[in-house]
Order: sequence, then C-alpha cells, then structure tokens
Amino acid sequence: MSQGSKQTISTPFYFGGVASCSAAVFTHPMDLLKVRLQTNIGSKASIGKVVSEIFRVQGVSGFYRGLSAALLRQASYSTVRFGIYEKLRGKMKRSDGSVSHLASMVSGIVGGAVGGVFGNPADVANVRMQNDGSLPANQKRNYKNIFDALTRMAREEGYKSFFVGLGPNVTRGMVVTMSQVAFYDIFKSTLVGYGMSPENISTHLSSSLLAALLTTTVTNPIDIAKTRIMNSKGREYTGMINTIVSMVKNEGSLSLFKGWAPSLLRLGPHTILVFVFLEQYKSLYIKYFSASKQQI
Repeated sequence: MSQGSKQTISTPFYFGGVASCSAAVFTHPMDLLKVRLQTNIGSKASIGKVVSEIFRVQGVSGFYRGLSAALLRQASYSTVRFGIYEKLRGKMKRSDGSVSHLASMVSGIVGGAVGGVFGNPADVANVRMQNDGSLPANQKRNYKNIFDALTRMAREEGYKSFFVGLGPNVTRGMVVTMSQVAFYDIFKSTLVGYGMSPENISTHLSSSLLAALLTTTVTNPIDIAKTRIMNSKGREYTGMINTIVSMVKNEGSLSLFKGWAPSLLRLGPHTILVFVFLEQYKSLYIKYFSASKQQI
C-alpha cells in the first residue's frame, strides 16, 4: 500500500474506536491494576501484592472486572477523539499534503476534549467497577455490568453522576490525545524522514512505543486525580487541582506517580496495539476498495 492510495481513499472515522476496543480486550487487566494502585491510600501496596489479592479473592475473572464499561468507554471516547482528530488534521494539510506538528497537536487537543465529554459516563462506571473488588463488603457497589452501572448511577445519584470528574477527564483526554495520537504521527513522520518505511510494522511499533512513554509520564498526575474523584463517595476530592494539592500535602509528591509502572505496562501495549490494529484496519479497507475499483 502506498502513501498515495491512503490519500485517495478515506477510511471510516470509527476505525479509531474499533482499534481501541480491540486493544482494550488485551490490556484491560493492566488498566484494572493501575486503578487499584491509584485508589490505594496510605499503604504502599506493590504490584505483586495487588495481583495476588485480586487472584485470591476473585480468581482470573477478577482481572476483567469492568470490561464492558471499558469497551463502552473506548467506543465512545476513542471513536470521537480519533474521528475529530483526523477530520481537523485533514483540514489543516499544507498544499503538499503534509501537516505541521502544531496542527497535529491542536487537532489532538480538540479531539481529546470532545472525546472526554462523550466518554465520561462509561469512564466513571469503569473506574468504579474496576475498584469495587478492593472495597469492604459494606461499601461495594456490585454493578453487574455497564448497563446496570449506568442505570443505578442515574437512579441512585442522578444524571449528574455521569459527569463526576469531567474536568480532569477532559483535561486528560486533551493531553492523552495530543501526546499519544498526535505524537504518534509526529514520531512516525520523523522516523520516516530518517529512512524508515511508513508501511513497515517496525515503524508503527517504534512510533507507538515512543508515544506511550511520553503519554504515561505527562498524564499520570491527571489520571490519578481523575481516578480518585470518580471513585470518591464523599467530598474529599472536589476538583483536579484540589485533589493534586491534597495528595502532595498528605502523601508526598511521588503520590502523583502512583501506578506509573502499571500505567506504562498497560499504556505501552495498549498504544502499540491501537496503532497496529488501526494501521491494519486501514490497510485492509484500502486494499479492499482498491481491488473493488479495479474490478469495476
């Protein structure tokens, strides 16, 4: 597949969401582990300790707690953010077909902001379902699935519960989409400039790994604030700034990077899989329609 064929055949906007859902199936256990570590207050729980506790109490199925919510979140959040990103980026192409780094970053920020709004309800349910297994019996919410979670949230807390943590989530969406999606394209174009093939899977793997390292580092403080707010039952966390300040004051500055390792272990493979799936879906789509046009 040539770059020229990519430019003449537009791929569906929802491929980003489909690729993200595909990746989530494989990386959900690490996302769950990240949430458990981020919501842990005070004690220094290790990754090994949390893994053994999940397996002891819930078995293997415990690592897939909240998968339905994670898939709905990706289907809403990632479909919107990728769709808007590619649409805006396409409109800002130069006359030679290239796109500036700034245009890519702006497209990522806008796409991430809108995607964060659309994905917030499923994200709240996702965080709660993933963390439920670590709570005392009298505090468990025991949501059966994503639909039960959303129904009960609306009935028991009102529709405002769908937008708990919206500020941090939108902020995170902006930063993630800029650092992950936009910088994937930036890293890819840079590597291609050094002689790597844009169609080679090694280029996709290298670009996505670099994007994952950047994204994990810059989003962890925002991510942990979002997780704490969404999982909160009281008023101990009232906003992103309040949460970050409270954590630094009570738990130290390193608390902002709780769960960094599992975040990388989750975000690294997730980012790689998203873009590998995305590139393959686009390639298959283009090949199919190219063959169809030739037959006509």
